[in-house]
Order: sequence, then structure tokens, then C-alpha cells
Amino acid sequence: MNGLKQFIDFRQQVQPQSQDDIRRFFEGVVFFPYDDELLLQAFLFLNIQKYFPSCVNLLLFENAPDGNNSTNQGKCDFVYSSQDEKIVLIETKFIDTENTGATERTRRNSHRKKVFNQVHDLQKKFSETWNIPPEEIDCCVFTTDDLSHRQEAYSITTEYVSMEDLDKWRGVSKG
Repeated sequence: MNGLKQFIDFRQQVQPQSQDDIRRFFEGVVFFPYDDELLLQAFLFLNIQKYFPSCVNLLLFENAPDGNNSTNQGKCDFVYSSQDEKIVLIETKFIDTENTGATERTRRNSHRKKVFNQVHDLQKKFSETWNIPPEEIDCCVFTTDDLSHRQEAYSITTEYVSMEDLDKWRGVSKG
């Protein structure tokens, strides 16, 4: 059996929640955000078609490539099936672009590098675990910073929402 088909079939059989349940969870996060990263993930889930229009069905959220939640393999933020019969790995990273200073610049640069490394590592793990050819796995990152100009982005789809637009979406005004 094709590794990609096997993975999609497995995830559809073991998915503990319906798409509606997942949507309700993320809608709740918007009203009671306790974590910036989770808020960014909620924004992306609720606006997935705007940023990644090929995504069809959420197969995995915050889970390991083997689907058993084993943390030694790392966790992938989102895995979607796509319209073109691939899977789409999306790693998210909330990057604080508002704070200034040398420490914050170092932290931002570290987060930028980390998100690209994570998605590459996860692509490799999915490929090995499920015997999926790497060309059937689209790698994407979604952040609060425009990373499209970075060298690491040459083979990865990058999208972002500014922190200001994220606040507007939530209905929060700063000032």
C-alpha cells in the first residue's frame, strides 16, 4: 500500500475528534487565549484557506509523526491532506517582532531558524515512518514575521500574519 494513502487512512480512522470539535476548540482559544503560540495556531486553523488554499482536511494537530504522541520524534503543529494528494506539514512560530534590544534580536533569529529546522526534520521523520516520498510532503511555516526572504525559505512555503493584524482579528486594540 502507498505510504501516503496508508498514513491518511490511519489518521482518518484514529482521529479522536471531528473537524467541528476541533473548530470549537480553536474558537474557544480565541476568546480565552492563554498562550501566544496557541492563539497563532487558532488563527491559522480558522483561516487556513486564505494562507494555504490546498489544505483540505486536518489529519494531525500537535502530534508526533507516528501518531502515537511519542515526544522523542518531535511534534508537528499541523498536518493536512491536500487537494493535490499530498500532505502538508505546517509548523507555526509566534515571533515577537515588537520588543527591541540585543536579547530580543537574538531570540527572534533563533526562532526563525528553529521553525525551518523543525519542518525539515519532521518531513524526514514522516517520510521514514510512513514510507512517504519527500516530494509528497509539502513543508510550510506560518509565523508572525515575514520569513519569505530568508535563504531557508527556498523550498518551504512561508506565510505570516503580523502581530497587529492578529490583534485586530481578535478585536484587541493596543494603546
